[in-house]
Amino acid sequence: MTIREVEHEITAAAPAETVYRLIAEVENWPRIFPPTIHVEHVERGANDERIQIWATANGEPKNWTSRRTLDPGSLRIDFRQEVSTPPVAAMGGAWIIEPLSATESRIRLLHDYRAVDDDPDSLKWIDEAVDRNSRSELAALRTNVERAHAEDELTFSFEDSVTVDGAAKDVYEFINEAQLWSQRLPHVATVRLTEDTPGLQTLEMDTRAKDGSVHTTKSYRVTFPHHKIAYKQVTLPALMTLHTGYWTFTETDTGVTASSQHTVVLNTANIARILGEDATVADARAYVHNALSTNSKATLGHAKAHAEGRR
Repeated sequence: MTIREVEHEITAAAPAETVYRLIAEVENWPRIFPPTIHVEHVERGANDERIQIWATANGEPKNWTSRRTLDPGSLRIDFRQEVSTPPVAAMGGAWIIEPLSATESRIRLLHDYRAVDDDPDSLKWIDEAVDRNSRSELAALRTNVERAHAEDELTFSFEDSVTVDGAAKDVYEFINEAQLWSQRLPHVATVRLTEDTPGLQTLEMDTRAKDGSVHTTKSYRVTFPHHKIAYKQVTLPALMTLHTGYWTFTETDTGVTASSQHTVVLNTANIARILGEDATVADARAYVHNALSTNSKATLGHAKAHAEGRR
C-alpha cells in the first residue's frame, strides 16, 4: 500500500489568528479557494465537525465528505475525507498556521493519500491534482487574507425574492431544469447543462444584456431538492473577480418564498474600460447589482408563472 505524504507552504502578510479563522469558517471557502464550489456542515461539535465539500479537481467537479478537528490553541486543523471519490482511495492532512510576527504568518498544508488499487496512473493523477489545488489554494488564501480589509468596499451581497402561490417543487424544477432556459427565458440565448454526477451540474450560458450584447458564463451548481441550488461562477464578466450565490425555495403559510442571493467581488482593473474613465467603485457596484438583479428577477418571475400554472 503506497501512502504519499506531501507538504506545501506559503507566507502571508496577515496575523496567524486571522488566517486560522478564515480556514476554520468553511462558509468562506468558495470566496477564498478557486476550486471550491460549495461547502455545507453535516454535523458540528465543539471542535469536531463533518463537512460536505463540492470542488473541482483537474477541472472536473467532485464532492466528498470530510471530518475536521479544530485546535484554535495550536492554530491547527486536521482533516480526513470520509468517503473519497475514485481514483482517490483515502485522503487526509492538516492546516498548520505559524506566526512569524504580529503581522505575518507561515501557512503549511499537509496531505497524505493513496490511490484505488495502488494504481500508478491514478497516483500520478492525484499527485497532479493535489499539487495544483494546494498551490492555487495557498496562493488564493494569501491573496484573500491580505486583501480582506482593502476589499471591504469591493465585496457585497444582496438578495431578490418573490412570493409564489404554488409548490416549492415546481419552482425548484424551473431553476433546476436550466437546459430549458433558452426556451423559457428571453435573456438566455443558448445554454449547455451537464450533470455527470447527480446533484452536481456544469452550466454554460450565453446571456443577452439590455444593450443587446451577449456574454458567456460558466457555473458549477450543487442542487438540494427541493429547497436550494448553490452555484459558483467560474467564467466571469469583466467587472467581477468572484460571483457565488444560491437559489432558495421556502414553504410558507401562503405558498413559497423563492429567493436569489448573490455575493460579488468587483474587478477594479476593468471599471474604466467598461464604464468609462470617470466611473467609481460605487458606479461599478450599482451596475453589477442592477445587471444581476434584473436577470434574477426575470428568472424568478418566469419560475413563479411556471409554478402557479402547475396548480
